[in-house]
Amino acid sequence: MTVEPLSCWVLTDGKAGDEVQCLGVAQALQAENPNIIVSIRHVHPRAPFVWTMPWSGIDPREAPHRSGSPLAPPFPDILIASGRRAVPYVRAVKRASSGRTFTVFLKDPRTGPRTADLIWVAEHDKLRGDNVLVTLTAPHRVSQERLAAARAAPPAALALLKSPRVAVLAGGNSRHHRFLDSDVARLLQQLEALTAEGATLMVTASRRTPSALVEGLRALVERTGGYLWDGVTGNPADNPYIALLALADWVVVTADSSNMLGEAAATGAPLLIFEPSGGHAKFKTLLQGLKTCGIARELRGRLEGDAYLPLDTTAAIACTIAQSFMAHRSRLATITGELPGMDIS
Repeated sequence: MTVEPLSCWVLTDGKAGDEVQCLGVAQALQAENPNIIVSIRHVHPRAPFVWTMPWSGIDPREAPHRSGSPLAPPFPDILIASGRRAVPYVRAVKRASSGRTFTVFLKDPRTGPRTADLIWVAEHDKLRGDNVLVTLTAPHRVSQERLAAARAAPPAALALLKSPRVAVLAGGNSRHHRFLDSDVARLLQQLEALTAEGATLMVTASRRTPSALVEGLRALVERTGGYLWDGVTGNPADNPYIALLALADWVVVTADSSNMLGEAAATGAPLLIFEPSGGHAKFKTLLQGLKTCGIARELRGRLEGDAYLPLDTTAAIACTIAQSFMAHRSRLATITGELPGMDIS
């Protein structure tokens, strides 16, 4: 974008899913422009203001000029936010910076397209506008650079596994999905069928994964010579999630997490989708989109599908932000006669 240093805030209420998406986009911007300085800001709104968010304003005690405010200046050149509780703070920064901060919001803020300078939503969301960017998958932190680094220096436990290697991303019970006993049995049966074709399983579970599924996966891996990360034991920093994706010839993904589906689609490896009981319209839209693009198929106990150009949504979002930010700076220069610097408090 530019050669001078630029500041970027990632602003959420600390919810992991929101923050990961924002960081993924911020780091994609940083990859193209190392002069961007990223910092994380968390907001913790109190009653009664939190009750009416995202439509209400912020607590006056959190105003930028107040001591300890999460919005303390200098205000950033770019602000990337997500989560309904962050919406009033985005508006507050825009006002306090006299419009100089370029604001980005990820997901539908529920307050209309003018909530931020640029808004990203997934295809299943209804929000549209001239400043609304729509993509099939959500942003994440699985960049092409991280995948390439993992392929170049994989953990020994994974590098020694024979091909074809199948990464298995096992989610679990969620707001819209449930792993019934029949679902657990069906998934294990289909994964065992893959091993009968010669596949080696590289499994990662999460804290949401039902214990019956984890134990079934453990037994299957031990019997067939694969690998399991159970998401509970061991140091979280040692989680080989990126390496599993990087080394996979195929990826099996449970359809309870749109984030996992988007991360898997960034690999270029064909996806095999397992749908547990339940569902939601947004998942159906995403799954159908991945199938239409030739990226995904239903898991049927066979290695199916072909490699494809990785679906790098995060990089595309970052590119749009960079272009829109430069247009924003040009408009400011026309109005003020000068480009804004970092410190605009």
